Amino acid sequence: MDAGAASVSGTAAASVSGAVSGAGAAWGAGAAGAAGAGGSVAARGAARWEALFAQAGRRCGHAHADAVRVLLLRAAHAGPVTLNRLYGQGTAAERRAVLLALPALVPGPAALPLVRDALRTNDTRLVAAAVGPYAAVHLDAHEWRHAVLKCLFTGVPVTAVAALAQRARGDTELARMLDDQARERTAAGRPVPDDLRYTLTLTAPRAATATGEES
Repeated sequence: MDAGAASVSGTAAASVSGAVSGAGAAWGAGAAGAAGAGGSVAARGAARWEALFAQAGRRCGHAHADAVRVLLLRAAHAGPVTLNRLYGQGTAAERRAVLLALPALVPGPAALPLVRDALRTNDTRLVAAAVGPYAAVHLDAHEWRHAVLKCLFTGVPVTAVAALAQRARGDTELARMLDDQARERTAAGRPVPDDLRYTLTLTAPRAATATGEES
């Protein structure tokens, strides 16, 4: 459903409350409950919870805003149309929350344009959110390799890359790209980042066992 006016259960409100503390918890729980307050009046319901989505940082603190926004999106069952709108008109913090919510809301590749847009920025928080579980499942090999390189270029820890070890294993093209980057840095007298060295080690195939099977 992508009407943006779905009812929010008590469980969702409790989840928001558990994600934050103090006054932020009270506001977050109320926000989750209010997300569905429009009932069958879709436009009014959408306007209300989307306003709460935008207010999350101011109302419950920036440390808790991601959790509250993601839970609001999940409670409203926001689909690609709503997610695209919120991302397009949102602040960097709101865009990050949309990216973080993608695995739970979009089962297919429909939201890949949002991931690609985030990867074109130099905002490290957006890049880190873009290389999460959704990208791990839906980015093709070429785009995924460049996403890994983007992390290395911008200083985003490669630990942010979901399924890094699984996708990097045996990827000879990624190994070549990483090796080229390491050589360029060395030739220029620049240090090779530990994350680059670590990722390069992940590209090796699994060691073969005595039976010829991978370990």
